[in-house]
Amino acid sequence: MVHPTTAALSIFCAIWFAVEVLNASERNRGRIRLSATLSMLLMVATWIAGGYWYVVYYAADKAVILKGAWPFAHNFFMEAKEHAFFITLVLSLYLAIVARKEDFVRNRSARVLALCVALLVVLSAFAIEGAGSMIAMGVRVGLMQAGQ
Repeated sequence: MVHPTTAALSIFCAIWFAVEVLNASERNRGRIRLSATLSMLLMVATWIAGGYWYVVYYAADKAVILKGAWPFAHNFFMEAKEHAFFITLVLSLYLAIVARKEDFVRNRSARVLALCVALLVVLSAFAIEGAGSMIAMGVRVGLMQAGQ
């Protein structure tokens, strides 16, 4: 559960970042940096935990999915998730960088860009979470079909 939990926490931190940037002031610079950094660190933790799960455990899940009634859970959702995740990872890294470099109080363009990036992190991470749910359901359907 580390993998989806760190992803969800990263999403919450990206939302927190967006709220802080919308209300940018001298008083919340620290919270802006903290929320972006936490979102990035949690997304990196998600990457590591997901990679570990994939290497150690996913082969058995994949076999169950492909023999079950929902092979698209792997063929589409896992393949898409494997590739789309890197976009989310890079966006969260960028969020942490822009939070350190930009003055959101005085620079409206930087504020708008940061909000767009935060929104992309949130939307893409939710989509990837949904893909993970489809993959998990593909395993369940495959196991039910096998009578286990």
